[in-house]
Amino acid sequence: MGVIDFHCDTILRIMEEGGAKDSLKENNFNVDIEKLKKGDYIAQFFAMFVNLKEVDNPLEACLKMIDRFYMELGANNDSIAFADGISDINENMDKNKISAFLTIEEGATIKGSIENLRNFYRLGVRLMTLTWNYPNEIGYPNCKECYMDKGLTSFGHDVVYEMNNLGMIIDVSHLSDGGFYDVARLSKKPFVASHSNARAKKESCRNLTDDMIKVLAKKGGVMGINFERSFLGEGDTSRVDYMVDHIKHIKNVGGIDVISLGTDFDGIDQNLEIKNAGEMYKLIDKLKEANFTEGEIEKILHLNAIRVIGDILN
Repeated sequence: MGVIDFHCDTILRIMEEGGAKDSLKENNFNVDIEKLKKGDYIAQFFAMFVNLKEVDNPLEACLKMIDRFYMELGANNDSIAFADGISDINENMDKNKISAFLTIEEGATIKGSIENLRNFYRLGVRLMTLTWNYPNEIGYPNCKECYMDKGLTSFGHDVVYEMNNLGMIIDVSHLSDGGFYDVARLSKKPFVASHSNARAKKESCRNLTDDMIKVLAKKGGVMGINFERSFLGEGDTSRVDYMVDHIKHIKNVGGIDVISLGTDFDGIDQNLEIKNAGEMYKLIDKLKEANFTEGEIEKILHLNAIRVIGDILN
């Protein structure tokens, strides 16, 4: 049916855990080109994830990952190619290539500089997750109760405006509740929660409340179902049944058009029923069992993502 996934951390995992033979073409992780082909992927969004507690210079760390991203694409240009919009997706599909979108997970990589944001855009970045688990120049994370009501900083307002102007996707996963509502108020374009689930189904500050889901849907955005077990349900396994429960709930609250995929592959606990990108058929089969129509399943897998990409990226 074709899959678009809004979030994976594969590039960093290759760099940090990969052996001499591990690459984007083939590795022992959740995402590689062979698994993407098996899973019938149209596009994968690759996050350049920066943990502020583990690096001295987040901008430099991000640039190193971007270099590795492009090196991997160059080494595998028969199977995968950079994309920055719908026309690239279509061109790559015509050539039987998977589309690779470049994203950043941690707004501190721009170091409080709109000029750095523009330069990342020039390097091909088309989505930025405004925060991870630490406060930065843009705003506050949702990982601590004391941050939850805090909104964007004044610089964060500037970032929203400039991302709208550039044609970059604003990602509110990890952002405080207050920051979410600031983005909803300020952004003139749809935005996404690239890898977040429903808080009503699993109490976690990383998930969206029902009101947030309604606001996101009204703005024309999407939320990507996250495969991390602690954001899905009880127990120590990421179960497909839990994913379907979240999808049912989100559909009832915000409609089918607000649901996409954001697996968080290669950045999550590895006790998974869907062990890698090549096993997406397990989710498709469960959605069919739950009486989702083929049209609804296609919206979840890629059509909703295609709509948002077309609405935001210039």
